[in-house]
Amino acid sequence: MNAITLSDTPNQKQQHRSNIMTIMFKEIKDIDKQAIQELFHSVDWKSGDFPEDLRQAINNSHTVITAWDDTKLVGLINALSDGVMTVYFHYMLVHKEYQSLGIGKSMMEKMLSRFSNIKTKVLISYDSAEKFYGIFGFKPEEGTKAMFISDMV
Repeated sequence: MNAITLSDTPNQKQQHRSNIMTIMFKEIKDIDKQAIQELFHSVDWKSGDFPEDLRQAINNSHTVITAWDDTKLVGLINALSDGVMTVYFHYMLVHKEYQSLGIGKSMMEKMLSRFSNIKTKVLISYDSAEKFYGIFGFKPEEGTKAMFISDMV
């Protein structure tokens, strides 16, 4: 378990948080489905409508790193890997009220360090997050396109 202490940036408007907070990072998979649902809904992800399925998906992940403000789940990243050639970072999200504080950066750095020996690291990014992932060396691959079949309607 690791922790970082963060200061709110001046543009943060949340009145319920103090100016200084300690975010704890934990490598755990067994997370309450309500906490998962709240985190996913905070960033308007449709998958938040399926909290039991998300809980099972997270439990089946190779590695999960979470971020906590006391007992509140404020961030999560997971990895699916074959252990040698490829690791796929499927979920990477920070609660809407906690974004731009360095939590996502810390989680991604921890995951990349953990999988530094893996040859190919993959994720699918929204256009709005492409610059963030570029900081870590991720870039679109010429001639490829993410493709999906999704039952989340």
